[in-house]
Amino acid sequence: MKICHFISVHPYRDTRILLKECSTLAAEGYEVHLVAPDAPENEIENGVFLHSSPRSEGGRLTRMTKTMWNVFQKAKSLNADIYHFHDPELIPAALLLRRSGKKVIYDVHEDVPRDILTKSWIPAPLRMLISKSFEVLENYASKKMSYIITATPFIKMRFQRLVPHVEVVNNYPILHELEVPEIDLQQKESAVTYVGSITKIRGITEMVEAAGKTDAKLLLGGKFSPQELREEIIKLAGWSQVEELGQLDRKTVAETFARAMAGLILLHPAPNHIDAQPNKMFEYMSAKLPLIGSDFPLWKEIIEGNSCGLCVDPLSKDDIAQAIQYILDHPEEANAMGENGYQAVLNKYNWEVESKVLISVYKELEA
Repeated sequence: MKICHFISVHPYRDTRILLKECSTLAAEGYEVHLVAPDAPENEIENGVFLHSSPRSEGGRLTRMTKTMWNVFQKAKSLNADIYHFHDPELIPAALLLRRSGKKVIYDVHEDVPRDILTKSWIPAPLRMLISKSFEVLENYASKKMSYIITATPFIKMRFQRLVPHVEVVNNYPILHELEVPEIDLQQKESAVTYVGSITKIRGITEMVEAAGKTDAKLLLGGKFSPQELREEIIKLAGWSQVEELGQLDRKTVAETFARAMAGLILLHPAPNHIDAQPNKMFEYMSAKLPLIGSDFPLWKEIIEGNSCGLCVDPLSKDDIAQAIQYILDHPEEANAMGENGYQAVLNKYNWEVESKVLISVYKELEA
C-alpha cells in the first residue's frame, strides 16, 4: 500500500507529520512518501521517502496558489493509493485527487474558521467574512473526503455533524523522546522555559514581563513571528532575564527542558485556543516539567486534574509572575507536579496510544 502525505505550509520535519504519523505508518510496513517544498529530494528519513516541490517566491497568495499547485503535481505524480494532507490551502488539490478516484484523508490540526478570526495580517473588517466563507468551503470539502482526522476531540465534534468517517488522533508526545535523566533539584537552574512559535497571541509579552518580576531566567526557544516583533519585545524590562536560544532541534529541546523548573504555555483566550490541546503542554509533562498554563476550562481539567501545574490568567503578568516564583520557592512540590504529569503521559497522553488509532483508520480505508 503506497501512501503520500503532502504539505505546503508545515515544515517537512513537523513532529506530528513526519516524526509521528509518517514514521508510524512506515514502521507498520506501508510505503510512505512525504511531499513538501522544503524537503530534501530523494532522501529517506525514518523509513519515509522524501520529495521536494518548488516553492514559488512571493507572499501568501503565491503560496496558496503556485506553491500549492507544485505540491499537488508532485504528489499526483507518485500515484499513491491513499493521500493524506495537512494544510487547509491544499483543499483544492485534495478535491482534484478525489475527482480522479483517489482516497484522501484531511488531517485537521486547527479549528481554522476560528483561527482566521485572530489573524493580524487580515484586515479586521474582513475576518468574519473570510472565516464564514472558509467554513462553507471546508464543510463542503469534508463531505468529499474519504476520511477526516482531527487533532483534538473539539474539532472532531464539529466534523461529526457533517461526515460519518471522522476520528481524533491526538497530538500527544512520543514516549521517552524528551524524557530527561534524573537531575537533583539543586542542579536545576532558577529558570522556566517556553519553546515554540513566538507570537503576541501565544503570550510572549506577558512571559517576558512576568519573568522580570521574579528571580527566574526565561529560556526562550523558537522564532519570532513576525520577525519585527523581536524589536518590540527586547525593549521590555524583563528581557534582561531572557536567554534567547533560537530555533531548536529535538535534542536541544530536551536539554533545555532539563535545565528548567517549569514550562510555560500561556496562549491568549482566542477562539481557536480555548479548546485546543497544544502539543507543547504534553511535551512538558513528558519531560517531568510542571506546567504554568492558561486558565481555560479544558486546560484546568488537564493540568489541575492531574496535579501537574498551575493555571493562571494568561493576560496577567502579575499572576504569571506569582506562579513562576511559587515554583521556584517550592522545588519539592514542583518536583511532585512534574512526576504527576509524567505519569499521566505514561498512562494516557502518549503517541503510542494514538498511533493505534491512526493505523486503524488506514486499515479501514484498505478494506
